Amino acid sequence: MTVVAIDDTDSRAGMCTTYVAARVADALEERGHCVPRTLLVRLNPAVEHKTRGNAALAVHTDADVETAVALARAEIEDGAAAGDDTNPGLVAAPGDPAAAPEAVADFAREAVRDYHRIEDAAALAADAGYRTAGWGNGRGQIGALAALGAWAAFGEWTYERIAYRPPERRGTDRDVDVDSVFAAAERAYPTAWDTVDRETGDPVCVPHTPGPLLYGIRGDDPAAVRDVAAGIDAEPAERVRLFHTNQGTDAHLRDAALGDVRDGYAYRVTGTVADAPETREGGHVFVTLADGDADLPCAAFEPTKRFRDRVRALRPGDRITACGEVARGTLKLEKFAVRSLDRTERVVPTCDCGRRMESAGAGQGYRCRDCGAETPGKVERAVERDLERGWYEVPPVARRHVAKPLVRGGFDAPTHPER
Repeated sequence: MTVVAIDDTDSRAGMCTTYVAARVADALEERGHCVPRTLLVRLNPAVEHKTRGNAALAVHTDADVETAVALARAEIEDGAAAGDDTNPGLVAAPGDPAAAPEAVADFAREAVRDYHRIEDAAALAADAGYRTAGWGNGRGQIGALAALGAWAAFGEWTYERIAYRPPERRGTDRDVDVDSVFAAAERAYPTAWDTVDRETGDPVCVPHTPGPLLYGIRGDDPAAVRDVAAGIDAEPAERVRLFHTNQGTDAHLRDAALGDVRDGYAYRVTGTVADAPETREGGHVFVTLADGDADLPCAAFEPTKRFRDRVRALRPGDRITACGEVARGTLKLEKFAVRSLDRTERVVPTCDCGRRMESAGAGQGYRCRDCGAETPGKVERAVERDLERGWYEVPPVARRHVAKPLVRGGFDAPTHPER
């Protein structure tokens, strides 16, 4: 077995690394080689020099290393050579993908949550005896090495079936019947997820960028994503490829205390709502979490649409777990879990006679103007809440690739999925 992995071939001109990998896999199969799987590995979404979806790709094949490398090089140089801010990288190795050295598997795990340097990737690949190639500054070797080690590193995989457009149609409007997408998505939900956004009416699986993708169907089962794709009425595809992927797994999140978070990483943190949520210019909603002496601003930005109403429904005293990437000192919310709700508020008391009491003066409590009854201070009143205990998430139209949809299950509290 051979693994050949590539990264950083995306470009503003419309090239996509998944397409390059699909062409490599197809070229291998056309020459009679077996390709049991192709991996689409989403790396740390907070990395500054990421490509659009920060995906690295690996092709597993029974071809020898020389053949796999030659075909991959040809595809990179033909359609994704350095330039246009791309720095492609290639790493290849013989052997069982599940038996990659532990150092390489660790490198893959860290690439989803942390940062790596080009020189570290090159040194580790050299120590392992891997074949490498780089274009431009060779930054793509980082993701390529991570994709090579991913099969040994991760135990949870989902699937995406991607259809690609022929070159002559790229840059034109995609011809996809939206009604057929919604019908196919409904039949396969929840096994296939994030195909559409029912509230906004968006076919989420159909991109708006000028690249080669026609649509991508994601789910927990290869048969389900195939069936959804088969039910879509669309323009002819040039090629189709099924990917094993870490999308929808929350592999990017790390648990941390509020005081330990840093920019450029994604976290799962717990704290108490410190003040009332604030809607700012542009429709962005901000709320601050506190825990001990630490506090952390959290934001639901305008593209998260109706999720912002969930954030607005929070009140000081609520205890939540928040998930998302931290940038410029603010956590960009992907989902949150209500752990406990403040269900009371302190209000000016109402007298037994039915009149609302008034202040009797600073520090003197409240007095009824009609009957003279007095009370030492405000009283508690139950508050109806629009939230319940459990997890809330951004809608499909705003979901980042690696974030885990609630419908996939496995969460530690009740879920309120968006679809």
